Amino acid sequence: MLYLSTRGDPARKHFCEILLEGLAPDGGLYLPERYPQVDTATLARWREVFNQGAAGGYAALAFEVLSLYIDDIPPAHLRALCLRTYTEAVYGTPQIVPLKKLEDGFYLEALSNGPTLAFKDMAMQLLGNLFEYELARRGEELNILGATSGDTGSAAEYAMRGKKGVRVFMLSPHGRMSPFQQAQMFSLMDENIHNIAIEGVFDDCQDIVKNVSNDLAFKREHKIGTVNSINWARLLAQVVYYFAGYFQATTRDTEHVSFTVPSGNFGNVCAGHVARQMGLPIEQLVVATNENDVLDEFFRTGVYRVRASADTHETSSPSMDISKASNFERFVFDLLGRDGALVKALFGDALARDGRFDLSADPAFADAATRYGFRSGRSTHDNRLDTIRDVFQRHGMMIDTHTADGVKVARAHQQTGVPMIVLETALPIKFAETIVEALGQQPHRPPQFEGIEDLPKRVRVMPASTAAVQAYVAEHCARA
Repeated sequence: MLYLSTRGDPARKHFCEILLEGLAPDGGLYLPERYPQVDTATLARWREVFNQGAAGGYAALAFEVLSLYIDDIPPAHLRALCLRTYTEAVYGTPQIVPLKKLEDGFYLEALSNGPTLAFKDMAMQLLGNLFEYELARRGEELNILGATSGDTGSAAEYAMRGKKGVRVFMLSPHGRMSPFQQAQMFSLMDENIHNIAIEGVFDDCQDIVKNVSNDLAFKREHKIGTVNSINWARLLAQVVYYFAGYFQATTRDTEHVSFTVPSGNFGNVCAGHVARQMGLPIEQLVVATNENDVLDEFFRTGVYRVRASADTHETSSPSMDISKASNFERFVFDLLGRDGALVKALFGDALARDGRFDLSADPAFADAATRYGFRSGRSTHDNRLDTIRDVFQRHGMMIDTHTADGVKVARAHQQTGVPMIVLETALPIKFAETIVEALGQQPHRPPQFEGIEDLPKRVRVMPASTAAVQAYVAEHCARA
């Protein structure tokens, strides 16, 4: 399996090359040359492999999916990495991602059982093991530069802490994450973990990561890699739980399901797009946004219009306070017939020049819904409060703010006879202030996180400057 850039670079690369590289040299994102096809016979076999979520079933399913895309890691080693990653000891349940039934045909898929209580753990735990494996095989080191709006940072840091040959430099928007999210990251004192709070919004952080990745001389000299969902390996790991959710919600391999995905950066739902392209019978992929509704606007109108920092709303579902969905480029590449030159003109030129592009008149735009199954909707703070209350009162289940966005939007897209699965994104404790506002009570706090907000913190506050971040990275690499 070889990988290509969404912006037309002629080079083709193997999985382990792009694992450590992140962005392509032309600024594009990597995708496989083709999506492996999964027929009903393979689905039936994988259903048996998953074995209704029995111990080891998810790890075995992960190996089946990943081995279609990874041919430069020996199968025995890849299987061992999956078994080491997806364990009941780490995720607290043998199913790893159990479905939680709200009502007939309407489910939550629990993706937040990992070490940092957010769905990012599902991929990041594997990514940490892949990095350590490949760096040891090469005898090299890697400096990971990432950006987070809340959950990626802690998931990456918990996955990479203590890993040999890996340092993490994580950028986050200063003062724009929940107190719990900040405490999870900033209380880590491991020598290989560096937290940088940027005076701006998430998109400023993400822009800096992309700028550094596009500075090829700096990237090579300091061995810069990424853990954001621009890294294909992370998105690939997320494809697995779409199959796991499908097997739990259905009994026959010809049944269709729909997924609703709270989305800001388009990584989580892009994994669903990949699963659907492989042949998983997905009827609809519903994108749920908060007040930062760039993606909802595109799927309704065909206009992709990024917002300035000043126009990016600070909301009670802060991990989706994003106005530049970096993974969206992967979907547009497929939507436009994999035309790298056109994608480069849109994402490399038009966005930089105009801050927008318009596909409403392109015949391909209709394919987003008809051929690729995408729908969308938005949710507001009042919607979140209402949904949290409703789910708690009717089902006795407490959900976080982002999952509430998903539930609210999903209800508008239910179809008779088609199960709807909402991807849970985090546990409620990460957004306790809004839960208290909605329900008048504190959410459950796992014992290991008692008093986390009061722990000493280590973080460097910086202006939104690529040069300042590069200087910081270079200084700490030189000390090592």
